[in-house]
Amino acid sequence: MDWGEWKQWTTARIGLGRSGVAVPTKSVLQFRLDHAKARDAVWAEADFNLLFDFLEGMGFSFVEIKSKASSREEYLVRPDLGKKVSTQGYQSLEKSRDSFSKAPEDFDLSLVISDGLSASAIRDSLIPFLECLIPYLQKLKIKISPIVIVKNGRVAIGDEIGAFWKSKVVIVLIGERPGLSTENSLGFYLTYNPIGGLTDEKRNCISNIRPGGMTYEDASRKALYLLTLSLEKKLSGVLLKDEETPSLSENRKIE
Repeated sequence: MDWGEWKQWTTARIGLGRSGVAVPTKSVLQFRLDHAKARDAVWAEADFNLLFDFLEGMGFSFVEIKSKASSREEYLVRPDLGKKVSTQGYQSLEKSRDSFSKAPEDFDLSLVISDGLSASAIRDSLIPFLECLIPYLQKLKIKISPIVIVKNGRVAIGDEIGAFWKSKVVIVLIGERPGLSTENSLGFYLTYNPIGGLTDEKRNCISNIRPGGMTYEDASRKALYLLTLSLEKKLSGVLLKDEETPSLSENRKIE
């Protein structure tokens, strides 16, 4: 198999060719373009307006808050601040709880959405993934708390939010750290019994949800499998074993 055949299976920089002792100009320019896209994904302010319209159209209650990172610069140099809800954020959550049209109840799931390290993931990958995932959640009658949208958030901020709503499980959808060919990758993180201070071994992750990566449909099937398994076994992270084989996962249909 030559490089051309290999390249159909990956966006990695393989088979670039050469021009004398250097790579061709086309490859150099593509590298610079992808590097610029990755930098823009990290530094850009995420636009959540389309998400607001989508959630309103689906009939979901939601609230927008900020982490303790007051700016994009602070968010990047102080990862710890992105893991904590700001004082104003807690006030917004409390107002949302007070105005929630339904009586407080034991929620199965809190859904948290954050820009993370990629505004491009919010722009390109978030809504198409939600369009696949949400109908499955509704069909199974998963009780979802008001959705929380976090500016300058890290994955761990979902633990505080899930604990606030007293949800059994929290799912965080977040822009992933961009690569040089994957600036719009969305990450999925699931944690059972969320509470502040948990570490990453308590979470299950689905990565690389994007055009050209894990498809929205496949990611939705895997997400629903992990969620139902977590609720059944009351576990997540390294203790929750993904027992689906690749062949089963690819062919599994949700009725």
